Amino acid sequence: MSAISRDRIPEGVIERLPLYLGVLIQLRQQGESTVSSARLGELTDINPAQIRRDLTHFGSFGKRGVGYDIVTLVDRVQRILGADHVHRLALVGAGHLGSAIADYNGLRQHGFNVTAIFDNDPRKVGTKIGDIIVQYIDDLERVVADQSIRIGIVAVPPAAAQEAADRLAEAGVKIILNYTPVIVRVPAGVTLHNTDPVHELLHTLYYLSRTEDVV
Repeated sequence: MSAISRDRIPEGVIERLPLYLGVLIQLRQQGESTVSSARLGELTDINPAQIRRDLTHFGSFGKRGVGYDIVTLVDRVQRILGADHVHRLALVGAGHLGSAIADYNGLRQHGFNVTAIFDNDPRKVGTKIGDIIVQYIDDLERVVADQSIRIGIVAVPPAAAQEAADRLAEAGVKIILNYTPVIVRVPAGVTLHNTDPVHELLHTLYYLSRTEDVV
């Protein structure tokens, strides 16, 4: 798919594709071979008509009365998202959160492999998380360049978040996932995604309060 055609795809469609992909992979693991838009709607809580509209941005999918071939659809969606090949990740922070992220099988399932882990704590440097040896933070630039890593994860104490993001950006990382609750700044050309569970809980709490008439 060309860059021009990608630019014409609504952002909402791109945001929903990972949800479709996750469900499709689960269905494939369960031995399912086809799935209807109605079934996808049940599993994703998205209107089936919306699902069909989303998928038409990328060509003709599915057959009336039969549904979508799951293997084919997984392959197409992965290629659309760029998840059809392995992406190396650099993880800064070897504490409890960093260890959990590195061990999370869902990343590998979608082609994201943590191949380098860094920390500035001498007690952690040299230890292993899975089969990855934790390296000193001063080795980050060299390792990122050697492995051609373009995605970094910040999982450090809040006070160290900006420095970690700065070092990743200076090393050439183009996408940074910030797992800390603090706001970090990145230079032009670097995409930042904040993943704060407290923020997500506060967002969902609003809807809970409405259903339970909490004031």
